[in-house]
Amino acid sequence: MDIILKKTERIDDLQIKGLKIIQDKEGFCFGIDAVLLSNFTSIKNNSKVADLGTGTGIIPIIIAGKSKAKEIIGIEIQEEVANMAKRSVKLNNLQDRVKIINDDLKNIENILEVNTFHVVTSNPPYMHPQGLKNRNDKKAISRHEIMCNLEDVIKAASRLLMHHGKFYMVHRPVRLADIITLSRRYKLEPKVIQFIHPKVGKAPNLMLVQFTKAGKAELKILDPLYVYKEDGDYTDEIKEIYAKEDIGEV
Repeated sequence: MDIILKKTERIDDLQIKGLKIIQDKEGFCFGIDAVLLSNFTSIKNNSKVADLGTGTGIIPIIIAGKSKAKEIIGIEIQEEVANMAKRSVKLNNLQDRVKIINDDLKNIENILEVNTFHVVTSNPPYMHPQGLKNRNDKKAISRHEIMCNLEDVIKAASRLLMHHGKFYMVHRPVRLADIITLSRRYKLEPKVIQFIHPKVGKAPNLMLVQFTKAGKAELKILDPLYVYKEDGDYTDEIKEIYAKEDIGEV
């Protein structure tokens, strides 16, 4: 398949089911947080899935490869990044299941049909934009709450989900109080949390959260997940997550 790459772009092998992704060396490349989030999800066959702030489309592509979701839609506000995601979808021959939309998630009700999605995912910007010098930089937009904030993401997820639909998000533990407060405001009940630690003895720097729309108040904390061993290699648990081939719900 003929895929045109820009000078700063490359094709990376995701090392699972032959999947590949286009990335820009000068832009924001996906990290372990996107991989962990994708594999944290549980997707029933024929599900309808939306990914908010999809970036280069890494989460929809992994979900498409590891599940039998019928339709996966990624929303990305940056035109150039969304275009890259569209080319990655084409590169993997996933056009019949994955669609990338270049639009603002704050405008979600005019983009997608609300209350119809089984699953929504998001790896949103973590950082506050205060003091940023270049607010138009692609890396800055991906990392900082410039184009949307935490409440925008949670509100959009709630609007898209059907009753008892699931929302999966990766974020920083320092925002936990905000996350629980905002999610309950929009009828998303936090049901499962897993804290991600760089290694044993280090405080968690990421967390995975699963919410249920209109769910009952009952929160389960999973065992912590450690990313690196003392020698700097990935732990066996992380290697198993990368190699996992099926995220379908049992």
